[in-house]
Amino acid sequence: MDDLPDALVQSIISYMENAKDVAYSNCVSKRWKDSMPYVKSLYFPRNIFEKLAAGNTPDGIIMQMVSSIRRLETLVVYCPFTSAGLASWLSVQGSVIRNLELRMDTLVNHQASTESPSKLDCLRAAPNLETLSLWGVLMISTPNWDSFLKLRSLEIVGTKLEDPAFADALKACPNLTNLSLVGCNGLGSVSIELPQLQQCKLDFYGFGNCSLSLTSPKLESLEVQGCGWVRVPETKCLRTLCIANITGRVYKVDIGKLSALESLDIRGVQWCWDAISNILQLATGVKYLYMKVEFTGESEVLLPFPEFDFVGFFNNHAKLQKFDIHGAMFAALCQKNSLSHIDSEFVIPCLEEVVITVRSPLNAEQKMSTLDSLLKYGKNLKKMTIKILQMKSNHISADDFFEEICRFRNMNRKIICIE
Repeated sequence: MDDLPDALVQSIISYMENAKDVAYSNCVSKRWKDSMPYVKSLYFPRNIFEKLAAGNTPDGIIMQMVSSIRRLETLVVYCPFTSAGLASWLSVQGSVIRNLELRMDTLVNHQASTESPSKLDCLRAAPNLETLSLWGVLMISTPNWDSFLKLRSLEIVGTKLEDPAFADALKACPNLTNLSLVGCNGLGSVSIELPQLQQCKLDFYGFGNCSLSLTSPKLESLEVQGCGWVRVPETKCLRTLCIANITGRVYKVDIGKLSALESLDIRGVQWCWDAISNILQLATGVKYLYMKVEFTGESEVLLPFPEFDFVGFFNNHAKLQKFDIHGAMFAALCQKNSLSHIDSEFVIPCLEEVVITVRSPLNAEQKMSTLDSLLKYGKNLKKMTIKILQMKSNHISADDFFEEICRFRNMNRKIICIE
């Protein structure tokens, strides 16, 4: 490296990120030390300051490194720090930082949550942020923010929020294209209006009774967990949709036309049947469909799915290429009358892969007929995976059913596999 021109050395050094590597490199030579101000990113891992010399503090060391850099574009801090430390770093580099990721620890650390100004309030000193990721956040009062007009991506992981504070925080980020909330607790009713939003992931922790209203005309991907009521009126650009509720019941899904939808994923213990029926009727052009809903019903009583017409379902989803179907829906397609409308011209034109999870030997004959029909009418079917999951039965019918599935697999080894 001694033979390289200074500009090239500076360019190479600028790609270093780990703060420990930057500190070590600072001691290699005077030439390397003189190139350190050209570092663009700093990353401080969780345990980087486990063995600190007496008199040193994480805040002070980070400040020393941050202030030695000409133009810091990315700062990632997972190690413990104080709000005073954060304020001092941003007072030096806040105007130029574009990407900021912080492990806040205000959710579990009471002392950190009572600091003044709060860590959240300190972020206003970085008005030109483009991406912001926060871990372990307590947001029960409105953060003292101006507007982050350049912010495109906001990620918050592990947080307790209150509705007014979260609503005010979003108002300060009007141009988001990517919003991700993971492991969020405390919200009851969420209303989001972001005209530029394209990717959205919302994971609400709790009893599964949160309600969501989302208005974003450019939305392309939506993943929601933990909502009982979902309203998304503008969906003309939506290509990927996942709605799940593992702790509560999905009562209603009020959603616009799904003309561009390619992938649909619905999961949960119990969905009201109107919610399932409505979303399936709208998603007629879907190419990938994953269904893992165990029961239906509008009360505490868990009900099985009503009977599904096999021909009608696949005629209404003619573009379906991959179908991942679990117990309840598979059972609904296997009712006595489900296969009664098949004629010689019926075909499943695009289906290439089907994954079926079987949990019960009940109605074994109808289930085998449905498996055979998928193979017979799926002219382009390349793979069928049959998963036998937690099948509990002391009756001999369970063994007989499994033997029938094995025989079916042996007759079609190139296509069928059993897990």
